[in-house]
Parts: sequence; C-alpha cells; structure tokens
Amino acid sequence: MVARIATLFVLLFWLPIITTSSSSAAGSSLSVCIVGSGIGGSSVAHFLREYASPSASISIRVFERHGVVGGRMARVNVGGDSFEAGGSILHPKNYYALNYTRLIGLKIRLPNASSASDGRDDDGDFGIWDGKGFVFKTWRVSSKLPFVDKIVSFANTALLFWRYGFSLIRMDNLVQRTVNNFLKYYESTESRPVFETVDEMLKWAGLYNLTEHTLEEELISTGLSPLLIRELITVITRINYGQSVSISGLAGAVSLAGSGGGLWSVHGGNWQMAAGLLDHSNVDLHLHEKIQSISNLGNYYELNSSEGNSYKCEVAVVATPLDEVDIRFDPPISIPPRKLQHTHATFVRGLLNPAYFGLGSVEEIPDLVGTIEDPGLPFSSISVLKRHNEKEVTYKVFSRVAMEDTLLDQIFSVRKETIRIDWGAYPHYEAPEVFAPFILDGQHLYYVNAFENAASTMETSAVAAENVARLILSRHFGHVPLKLSGSESSAVDEGGLHLDL
Repeated sequence: MVARIATLFVLLFWLPIITTSSSSAAGSSLSVCIVGSGIGGSSVAHFLREYASPSASISIRVFERHGVVGGRMARVNVGGDSFEAGGSILHPKNYYALNYTRLIGLKIRLPNASSASDGRDDDGDFGIWDGKGFVFKTWRVSSKLPFVDKIVSFANTALLFWRYGFSLIRMDNLVQRTVNNFLKYYESTESRPVFETVDEMLKWAGLYNLTEHTLEEELISTGLSPLLIRELITVITRINYGQSVSISGLAGAVSLAGSGGGLWSVHGGNWQMAAGLLDHSNVDLHLHEKIQSISNLGNYYELNSSEGNSYKCEVAVVATPLDEVDIRFDPPISIPPRKLQHTHATFVRGLLNPAYFGLGSVEEIPDLVGTIEDPGLPFSSISVLKRHNEKEVTYKVFSRVAMEDTLLDQIFSVRKETIRIDWGAYPHYEAPEVFAPFILDGQHLYYVNAFENAASTMETSAVAAENVARLILSRHFGHVPLKLSGSESSAVDEGGLHLDL
C-alpha cells in the first residue's frame, strides 16, 4: 500500500512536467524583433512564416525608422513621374524575387516594356566617355518594325566584338560559372545545410575564392584583354557598385551579371516586394520608430526605441547595415570594420548640354553614358529615364560625390528640377573580404547584412535572409520545423519562373 502511494506521488509530481514538456513541443512559441524593413528584413519575416510548422506560434515585430518600408528599394518623384531611386534591376535567375512577385500578385516589367516610369530605358544606345570623347558608342535607330530592331541589335553586337574580341566570351563564361554556383542556394532544404557563417555559405557554393582576389586579378587570370577591362567592365562596375575593377571578384562577377539580358523590375516599384512580404507575413510593423539600443538580458533581448518604447523578444535580427547606424549593444558586439560606398543619385528634369560632350546636338548623346576610371571625371554614369519631348528629358546621374549646381549647369543646358539622394548603397569592396558573423553574440542576435561583403543585391539579401530564418528556427527548436514540401509560396519553381518571363 505504501509502495502504491509512493508511486502515485511520483506520478503526480512528474505529471505537470511531462505535460508541460509535451505541450511545449507540440505548440512552441517564439518572439522575434527585426530591425529594418528592406528586402532583408521582410524576407526574414517571410521565411520564418513559411518554414515554421503550424504548431509553432511566432510573433514578429518589424521596426522601420522611416515612414515607408523598403529600405534601399525606394522611389523618387520628378515632375509628377515616379522612378526607382535605389535598387532598380533584377536578374532573370533571381528566383526568390520572382517568387515574391507571384506570391504577392505583383506585375513584372520586362526590359522592352513601354512604360518608362520605373527608372530604366533598356532600348536606348550606350556610349563610353573618357572625358574627352566617346571611345565607344552603339547605334540607335528609331523604328517600330521588329526586324529593324533585330538588325540594329546584331550590328551593335558586331561592334562590341570588333572592339573587344573573344574576351567578351571569356567574360560571359566567368559570369555563367558564378551564376551557376549561386543557384546552389535554391536547392532543396533537405540537401542544403544551414550556415552559421558567411564563409561556410560561400565555400559550400564554390564562391569563396572569388572574394579573396580583386575582379581585375580574376579577369586577367581568365585571359581578358586590358582594353575590355579598362573600358566596358570598368563602366559596368562603376554603374552598379560605384567602384573600379579593384573590387573583390565575387562582387564584380555579380555586377557583370547585372548588365546582361532579361533584366526586370516590379511594375510600380520594387519596394512593393518588401511591403507585400510584410503584409503576407502578418507582422506587427512599427514605422517611424528607430531602434537605439539592443540589450541581452539573458532569456530575452530588450530593444529601446526613439519613441521611448521598450520591447522584449527572444530573438533579435538586425537587417540593416551596421556601418552607419548608432545602435548601442549591451554587451558590445565586435564586427570587422568596413565602410559603405556612397552613391549620389541626382535626378534632373531638363536637357543635357551637347557641348560638354564635344557634340553638336542632344540627339548625338547616348541614352546611357558610362565613364572609365579617371579621378578627373565627375560622374559614373548618366542615363535617360524618360523622354517627355524634344526639349525635356528626365535623367539619372550616378556619382561618387555630390554634384554641385555649378557642375550640373555645365553638364545640362536646361534644369527645370533637380533632386539629390545620397545612398549608403553597398559596402566598399576590398579583397580579400572579411565577413561579419550571422550570429553577432553567439546566442540569438542575428545579422542579415553580414552577407553584403560578398555581394550586395536585392536577391543576395533574400538569400542571406532565408539562411538566417532557417538558422533561427534550427537553433531555437533544435531543427527547422518545415511545412510540407508542397508549400507553393516557399518552393522555388525554376521552370514556372522561366515561363513567366
């Protein structure tokens, strides 16, 4: 009798613990705070929702210091027209971005679409300017006949080969190898590891070696001609990353991939991807609220904001570059020093001055003017965004420093409206690259933008965010509690995406 009572007492004593443990396993909870509402932060929220099992209760807060979401995906209004001011183009193999558009119901704008309100004009001509004249120019013929366009396209390809030769093919081979390696990040989660460091992530995909050498070193070892490197490739890196061919090889290869064909954007603005993902992920969004400090208090993190509010979360995610923000961490964190490359985007509604380029008329100026690497050249590129009429055009000028009015008045004969935007757009790349950790404190403080030192694009941010989301779930729950593999919005349907394009 005594033994039975003792046994009953033990069972009663352990029952609450057993019940609590089972209940916790069946319906786990997690609170996550995300600092930054750009493509990185919104993608973390999206993948947390997509990968978490239905039994997991996850609350997500997203903090944005500005009044709109999107981060470095932003629009600018010039004379009543809206244009991309930040990230403007996407590659045809940016599969996460393509899936986002399908999931949210956004419209894709193809390169030859008639709308000119997205900040790009892919049908115009192109020229390379060295400060004295155009060393290379493609042909432009205005025609509504498709066969004429094909003839002009073929002629321009022939011009490129005439100047740069078979080095163009070697360049394309380098880009294709890099893209094919990058595609490993879309493999099934059953075969793709969860990475705790950027180094591991790059080595697994065969991309790490490209970060140890400059783009110029990679191109020379590949056998590209000095002329191609000095002109066309330098123009591309200056436009896409505001830097020369001294950037690291991986960032350079990604930049070259961004100059190829089939590029696209979201009709109405790429920022809609972030907005749609946040809405679809059912987050608690805090606009106009800057996070000033993040403190590790043991079982949770305390985030204090500019509005005097305090929030507690089990997991904190930083999805904004730490280089130029003043978030205080307690205890302090340590990351490798780096600086951002600022791109000054100047939007001008007016008319270029042909005399500045040594030409006789505005019509002779290419729609896209790229420049070689020369400290005496005041801008990286000038591109036509929209032609309103013969005397009024909207242009976008990229430069490394702010464009003063006196300089603009030399470049433009007419300026009706001028808007300046200073972007801390991407890292200043240097080889060999050193990467910040995904896990900032060894516990549950994560940093999506650690991957930016490899390459900075909308898609690389999404790829890094996907890994961080899986990392959070695996470290918190002991595994990634994936939904059934048939989840339409999380699966990467490569064939379907190519059909869409």
